[in-house]
Amino acid sequence: MAFAFQPVAAQSILRDAETEELLKDLLAPIVEASELEPGNVEVVLINDESINAFVAGGQAIYVHSGLINAAGTANEVQGVLAHELGHITAGHAVRFNERTKAANGISILSLLLGVGAALAGAGDAGMGIIAAGQQAALGTFLSFNRDQEAATDLAGARYLSGAGISGRGMIKFFERLRGNEIRAGYSQADEAAYARTHPLSGDRIQTLRGLLEQDAAWNTPEDPVLQERFLRAKAKLYGYLNEPKRTLVAFPPSDTSVPARYARAYAYHKDARIDMAIAETDALIAAEPDNPWFLELKGQVLLESGRPRDALVPLRRATELTRAHPLIAGLLGHALIATEDQSNFAEAETVLRASVQKDRYNPFAWYQLGVVYEARGDIPRARLASAEVQVMNRQYPQAIASAQAAEAYLPYGSADWIRAQDVALEARAELEQIKKRR
Repeated sequence: MAFAFQPVAAQSILRDAETEELLKDLLAPIVEASELEPGNVEVVLINDESINAFVAGGQAIYVHSGLINAAGTANEVQGVLAHELGHITAGHAVRFNERTKAANGISILSLLLGVGAALAGAGDAGMGIIAAGQQAALGTFLSFNRDQEAATDLAGARYLSGAGISGRGMIKFFERLRGNEIRAGYSQADEAAYARTHPLSGDRIQTLRGLLEQDAAWNTPEDPVLQERFLRAKAKLYGYLNEPKRTLVAFPPSDTSVPARYARAYAYHKDARIDMAIAETDALIAAEPDNPWFLELKGQVLLESGRPRDALVPLRRATELTRAHPLIAGLLGHALIATEDQSNFAEAETVLRASVQKDRYNPFAWYQLGVVYEARGDIPRARLASAEVQVMNRQYPQAIASAQAAEAYLPYGSADWIRAQDVALEARAELEQIKKRR
C-alpha cells in the first residue's frame, strides 16, 4: 500500500496493487455488459473517509476509501460500480458542466433583473426577484441531478443483469445509505427530495427492488473468491489508514483470519513494533507461500524499517509472481536503491523503467528512476524524470523548466527527447486551462 500524490480536487490517490487488481476484476464483467471496451474504464481509490464514488470526465470511476470500509460485500461494491458506469455511458460528466452553465444563466439573468428593479426604486421587489432567480437556478440544477441519478440507477441495474451479477448488493448498499441518512437526521419525506442532489434512498430502493428481484440473476450466489479478496483488501486498507489502537480493537490478536493478520501487520508496522509486524506477514506467507501480496507486504515492512537488503528476496519474488506489476516493481526498485550498493543500480533501473512503461502515472517510481539517472551522471534523463513527477503534482512551471532542460541535452529525435516535449506541452496546456478558469 502506498500513497501517490496525484491530486483529484485536492484529494490523495491511494495506490495498492492488490486492491487495484480486485477493483479491476469487480468492474470487468459490468463493463463488458455495458458494451464499452474492456480495459478502457479504470477505478481510482481516493483517500477520503466519506461514503462516496463519482465520475469526473473521461472513463474513470473514483471510489472513496470510506465506501470500501462501509460496504459489507464485494457485491455491494459492484452495485456502486455499475451505477457509476451508468454515468460514464450516459456522458453525465459532460452534461453536468452544460447544466451548470444553464443554471448559472438563470441566476445571472435574475440578478440583472433584480438590480434593475432596485435601481428603479423597488428595492424589496428587486431582492425578491434575485432570491426567486437563485431558487429557480438551484431547483433546476438539483432536479437535473436527481433525474440523472434515477436514470443511472436503472442503467446500473441493467448492466448487473447483463453480467449475470445479483442486484442484491446494490439494494443492500442503498439500505446502508438510507440508514446513515436517518441516523444523521435527514428527512425521508417526499417534500425533502426537492432540496437534494440525489433521489431519496427509500425511493431508489423501492424502484430498484421491484426491477431487480424479477431478474434471473437475483438469486445468483456471491463469488466466494471475490468476497475473500474483498475482505482482505478492506482489512489492509483499514489497517493502513487507521490509528494502530483502533485497528487492534477491530482486529484483536485472537482473530487469526487472513484479513485480521493483514490489518494487524499494518498496525504493528505503524506502531514501530516491527517484530510483531513481521510475525504477522510470516504467518500469512506460511499459509500461502506464493501469494505476491503477502510477499509485497513483508518486503514493504522490511524496507520501511531500514532493512532494504532483507526486503529484496520477498520483493523480487512478488515481482516475478505478478510479472512485474508496476507498483511492486517500483517498490523493488526503491529497495535496490536503498541498499546504497551501486551494483544494484542497474537492476533498479531495469525494474523502474518497466514500472513506468506499464504505469506512467506513478510519481514515486519516476522519482526513484531519477535518483538512478543522477547517480550515474545522466542529468538530462534525471531532469525528465523530475518533469514527470512535477506535472503529476501540478507543479506546471517547474515541469516546463525541467522538461526543457532535459530536451536540450537528450539525443535529438530519441523517445526521451520526444517525451520531454510532450511533458512540456501537457504542462502548458494545464496552465492555460487554469488561466481560463480564473
